[in-house]
Amino acid sequence: MGRKLICAAASVLILAALAGCGGSSKPPYCSSLTNLKESIKALPPTDVIKNGTSALKTNVNKVVTNAHSVVDSAKQDFPSETSAITTAVNSLKTTVNQLQQDASPTLVVQAAGNVASVGTAVKSFASSASSKCG
Repeated sequence: MGRKLICAAASVLILAALAGCGGSSKPPYCSSLTNLKESIKALPPTDVIKNGTSALKTNVNKVVTNAHSVVDSAKQDFPSETSAITTAVNSLKTTVNQLQQDASPTLVVQAAGNVASVGTAVKSFASSASSKCG
């Protein structure tokens, strides 16, 4: 009787695991990519003059977090594209950190260029991943 109960419980667990796997055919980086795109959209409206650099840093931190999620889950499938995202995001983060120390016009322009680079890297990744993410 105990052996039958163990076999039945094991069968239920296996079926539950298989049902959980079949819920979505898209890789995890697809939803992470959506979150990353949304966080990037929040960057251009960040008014550094009106809101200061802390608002920009908060939004950049969201981009960094979301970029790490994409890179961590997709680097096996898309090493070049995820490397480009990492490089662009690291440059943006560095510039924003410098901008908090010295809000010079040069750094503001540099930050805008970094945002554009992040956008380009993410678009490249999205294009490459479109066959898997739909």
